[in-house]
Amino acid sequence: MAPTNEPRTSRLRAWMLEGLSDMGKGRPSVPKAQAEPVHKGQRWWRVMCLTGVDYFSTLGYQPGIAALAAGLLSPVATVVLVIVTLAGALPVYRRVAEESPRGEGSIAMLSRLLSFWKGKLFVLTLLGFAATDFLITITLSAADASTHLVENPHLSEALHDKQVLITMVLIALLGAVFLKGFLEAIGVATALVGVYLALNTVVVVSGLWHVLTEGHVVTDWTTALTAEHGNVFAMIGVALLVFPKLALGLSGFETGVAVMPHVEGEPGDTEEKPTGRIRGTKKLLTTAALIMSVFLISTSFITTVLIPHEEFEPGGEANGRALAYLAHEYLGNAFGTVYDVSTILILWFAGASAMAGLLNLMPRYLPKYGMAPHWARAVRPMVIVFTLVAFLVTWIFDADVDAQGGAYATGVLVLICSAAIAVTIAARKAGQRGWTIGFGVISAVFLYTTVVNIIERPDGVKIGACFIAGIILISLLSRLGRAFELRVTHVELDSMAERFIRDISHRTPRFIANEPDHRDLAEYREKIDQIRTDNDLPTTEDFVFVEVTVTDPSEFESGLTVRGEVMHGRYRVLTVESSSVPNALAALLLQARDLTGTRPHIYFEWTEGNPFANFLRFFLLGQGEVAPVTREVLREAEPDRNRRPRVHVG
Repeated sequence: MAPTNEPRTSRLRAWMLEGLSDMGKGRPSVPKAQAEPVHKGQRWWRVMCLTGVDYFSTLGYQPGIAALAAGLLSPVATVVLVIVTLAGALPVYRRVAEESPRGEGSIAMLSRLLSFWKGKLFVLTLLGFAATDFLITITLSAADASTHLVENPHLSEALHDKQVLITMVLIALLGAVFLKGFLEAIGVATALVGVYLALNTVVVVSGLWHVLTEGHVVTDWTTALTAEHGNVFAMIGVALLVFPKLALGLSGFETGVAVMPHVEGEPGDTEEKPTGRIRGTKKLLTTAALIMSVFLISTSFITTVLIPHEEFEPGGEANGRALAYLAHEYLGNAFGTVYDVSTILILWFAGASAMAGLLNLMPRYLPKYGMAPHWARAVRPMVIVFTLVAFLVTWIFDADVDAQGGAYATGVLVLICSAAIAVTIAARKAGQRGWTIGFGVISAVFLYTTVVNIIERPDGVKIGACFIAGIILISLLSRLGRAFELRVTHVELDSMAERFIRDISHRTPRFIANEPDHRDLAEYREKIDQIRTDNDLPTTEDFVFVEVTVTDPSEFESGLTVRGEVMHGRYRVLTVESSSVPNALAALLLQARDLTGTRPHIYFEWTEGNPFANFLRFFLLGQGEVAPVTREVLREAEPDRNRRPRVHVG
């Protein structure tokens, strides 16, 4: 049986890790660019449908939320939302698409402002809010879809008290689509969005027709509005105050940028300048915003003037399903049932855009920082992880839509705020005074909205803090677990460095690890004398010095450039810049072995000080106890002792 099970296990592992980018693991000489295949991408309108299942699906509950929050002012408050969308969020994310064309979004833009561990912790915090936004999108949308299903008059008795189970089944089906493949997810999204928008168009046209034929409803509405608020300025003031409660209508922009790498570019595009991909993403964002704006205004208007306000209240027939109420009321139960099915399907699949955003953001940052296992670069294992987390969130919140609403809004608004602030800083650095002022005003609007939302629903921040704490804890534990991993993606030698290595390989290749100080003649002469004395080596032995300068110790993976120089006319020195001294030395020794076919030797001094303190120095600063860590990195990278470079400490 063993011969049968082993191929099955290998096939399963290959299927699970399909698409995994092996960032030089065990092969430091392989350039990163050769390991990553170029993704062709999809037409922008197809990718728009993937983000649109989140954005457009809010039509299922947004008119009802607006009616409850603003009452008769719902259409006016919705106009404010549309103005903020078109004049605020849209310009911000069009600029984000220009600044981060590989889908990193505002997180990457802001992370450039901070270096070292401060930058990493800042990114992890923003990733926590992104995880809050995307994961709650998955669980909330699935819970809302199950609510529509459970509350259906024909199914309510059979499905009573089974909402949590139904929600988990919907989440599992969503994960299964992504396990099958990303193209399948885009295909399903395109079909769902097309049908859903077509049905909503029919409902809107029917509603507007009834508004025209029943002219008194508009008169009744305007009369009641004037009686309640007095004048236009009072109406606008109240609309501005209730606007934060409508902020869920802004969802979809962050995922629109996150899935940007899947937008098809043009033949002349390069990874450094993907002009076609940027243009396609701008079309995606603009088209989605215009479509949604038209639907938001029209649906808010017809639901406000045609549906009695008491029906929006909890227990009312229009609560959470205002457009479905109109579909049944004016187009018959047959059409209404079709509309219900379409709403349930798009709410279920609204998590697809969130899943796509997670699959783009998390593997892009965490493995690179050493804060996730190597397999986290592959899509399918991450789909399973995110699905399991979504199960946990659903169980904790008992599939309650309202309980998750605060966290959802908080995640959306924090990410939009970060994007607005990022583009403001980018415009200021570019010397664009007009754009800087404009984006600054937009940032202030979103900051106000975020603060008001947090004050009214502080549970959103609490949930976001749990995600942030979880990500930071898991990330640090993963980094500890991968501390001795060879994490150099590739090694490049200049001509002088290669000449030194080839020349010394004619004898026993011996390297001396030297921490550069004054780099004067006495430093190199005394270092050689000490190494010869400590290791009882004859004066005939030849050496090459290796000096590593630590750049950013918080970085985990990076390439290695080795330069050779002759100091004081006699000492050959290889200089390297890296985030970690032991990793740089280990990668250089393996490269020298592979280049010459001989086992190199390297010589160290023992580092003074407490071993635990030295380990922390290595973990945080890339230095510390260099000799044993270099040996441990070599041991993990090369299991064969007969091929492993030799480490000497005196």
